[in-house]
Amino acid sequence: MPEVHNKDPFNDFKREIEENSKDHTSEFDPQDIKANSGLAAACYISILFFLPLVLRPDSKFARFHANQGLILLIVGVALGAAKGVTLGVPIVTDIFGALLGLIQFGYFLYGFVNTLNGKAKELPFIGGITLIR
Repeated sequence: MPEVHNKDPFNDFKREIEENSKDHTSEFDPQDIKANSGLAAACYISILFFLPLVLRPDSKFARFHANQGLILLIVGVALGAAKGVTLGVPIVTDIFGALLGLIQFGYFLYGFVNTLNGKAKELPFIGGITLIR
């Protein structure tokens, strides 16, 4: 009888994500996190990244997430442009578009959920870029 392993097939993927997603939570005041996590979560909804910069300009936690949201927006626009290059081949456009949509949705969920949980984690692979200080 074959041996059954109860190994999580996504373990390596999860470890890769964690290794490429630096956690900055300890750098922020817990009161700032508590007061601004809801507003900071809005940063991951496309163009709304600017809201904390206007409504809570002194919140370092919200500013961190505004930066992450801006990076996600820029990556989304770049991925949309890359998808546009494939418009000549319908099946490729559909597959590529679906894949890019899933990737962007995954980034949105990662940032949104971490923010609502009071975490300041960089988006994996792209979150180390700082555009808003």
